[in-house]
Amino acid sequence: MHITSDFLERDIVFGGDKKLEQLCREVKEMFPLAKGISVQSECPIGLIGDDIEAVSKKMTRELGIPVIPVGCEGFRGVSQSLGHHIANNSISDHVLGKKKHDKTTQYDVNLIGDYNIGGNAWASRKILEEMGLRVLTQWSGDATINELAIAPSAKLNVIHCYRSMNYICRYMEDNYSIPWVEYNFFGPTKTYQSMRKIAQFFDDRVKEKTEEVITDNKPSMDGVIEHYRQRLEGKTVMLYIGGLRPRHVIGAYEDLGMGGIAAGYEFGHNDDYKRTYPEMKEGAVIYDDATPYELEELTKRLRPDLVGAGVKEKYAYHKLGVAFRQMHSWDYLGPYHGFDGFAVFARDMDMTVNSPTWNLIRRRK
Repeated sequence: MHITSDFLERDIVFGGDKKLEQLCREVKEMFPLAKGISVQSECPIGLIGDDIEAVSKKMTRELGIPVIPVGCEGFRGVSQSLGHHIANNSISDHVLGKKKHDKTTQYDVNLIGDYNIGGNAWASRKILEEMGLRVLTQWSGDATINELAIAPSAKLNVIHCYRSMNYICRYMEDNYSIPWVEYNFFGPTKTYQSMRKIAQFFDDRVKEKTEEVITDNKPSMDGVIEHYRQRLEGKTVMLYIGGLRPRHVIGAYEDLGMGGIAAGYEFGHNDDYKRTYPEMKEGAVIYDDATPYELEELTKRLRPDLVGAGVKEKYAYHKLGVAFRQMHSWDYLGPYHGFDGFAVFARDMDMTVNSPTWNLIRRRK
């Protein structure tokens, strides 16, 4: 539940601490079963300097549940990713390790950095459980505060979105000696590789189960490729997305016979690009924080068959007459991850690239 206070001009002048206290009390009264409250400050709070940490500390004592301050006005940082770091720190400071799991196993893992877009986290969790692992928590997409609290009981952290949550993995590695590994469940090729990489952290039982799961699912994945590849072979893709997708989805396109000719990030770091270069073919264009004008010019010169970007680019590309997939929330379809998601991904790419609609639009020169 997301609840907003009626912040007024007089609160800007005199401060809104008392109003925040009352808001926390009302939230607890309206939702008595809530296990915690997060206080997320927006831009005016940062400008006037309200002390949300002091209020949260007071309310934690008064209400008997954790009240977690997240001072992240404007998402902070030149590339916005400082906001991820701040949110990770809030969890590590106020939630992580506050409870202990009494019934741990040697196969416990945390599924980290999967925001459950279109049910992605559920598709990923299904694979891990079929491998013989037990998922303690999957966050941020589908976790309870109790699950976050017991996360340090896991034996391995598997991380999907490196950009947003590598910080918490490094924290748990330093403070709880929990190793972590990146995984990529976009497309069968990368999914098989990631499953085997994760299995290496466990015993032969998990390794054998992993091979069984791959063997069981390979025929259906081959069937999807056989059906769609003949319609998508040789088509080119240009990507401009946040997070990790500019590099993670390349393998899924290649499984379908499509080639990535360009990729870039809206708020990537140097290490994001170091991870991207090996995934791209020789001669591909890689760009950072491109403007709308630059994207349009790149599109005209590269002439991709498909563009994958965010919602703010969607309608501009429709006007350009270029096949477009919204690759932030999958246009509210999905999942795209894992074995369940690849068939949906392939269907959506085929439906977009081969739609007769684009032939009815006069492309701008």
